[in-house]
Amino acid sequence: MPVITVSTDGSCLRNPGGAIGWAWVDHAGGAASGGLTSGTNQVAELMALLEAIESHPGAEPLHIESDSQYAIKCASVWVAGWRRKGWRTAGGGPVQNLALVQGIDRAIAGRDGPVTFGWVRGHVGNHFNELADQLAGAAAREAQAGRPSVTRQPAPPETGRSARPAAPGLPGTTPGTTPDDVLDDVPGTVPDGAPDGVRRTAPPAGTPVVDVLF
Repeated sequence: MPVITVSTDGSCLRNPGGAIGWAWVDHAGGAASGGLTSGTNQVAELMALLEAIESHPGAEPLHIESDSQYAIKCASVWVAGWRRKGWRTAGGGPVQNLALVQGIDRAIAGRDGPVTFGWVRGHVGNHFNELADQLAGAAAREAQAGRPSVTRQPAPPETGRSARPAAPGLPGTTPGTTPDDVLDDVPGTVPDGAPDGVRRTAPPAGTPVVDVLF
């Protein structure tokens, strides 16, 4: 059974408290992005994961690539212990961003097919990571300008995948266009056209878990 691979990213224009944007890009086609007027980089990264999972139902295996080790570990490593402890940390404190963490946990549990995660280094020319980064940044800037919205670009018909209905917002919701086409229509963004970067499915041993701040 083919694996659906999706890249996600989040952006925060001033961390914490600035406008945020999230995005996912399906490697076979289709993308979505959205923003809020205030948040944190961690919230943006978790929103991108949640939206990617909920937008790809079905029995096919789903593999999500992210440059946020925090988001990946929330969704795949720490969540089991938090759930077992009644959504408390090992030290007994509250889990940060609990609603999003629980939403991701429910989305994974409710999906017929398995969900796996892989870490990729950001800003090194990985084509799909760069697209997600640019879409998330554009969504954050739209939110900062007082125009928070969600845009969903359906996958091409040949993929056979259904998608959530497109919502008004950033340009580029015409069926059949690609994430690069979406970026062509967003002011201040230019697709870099970089080739796909080297994919990694796990962080190198000993890498500290530090989320990237934008």
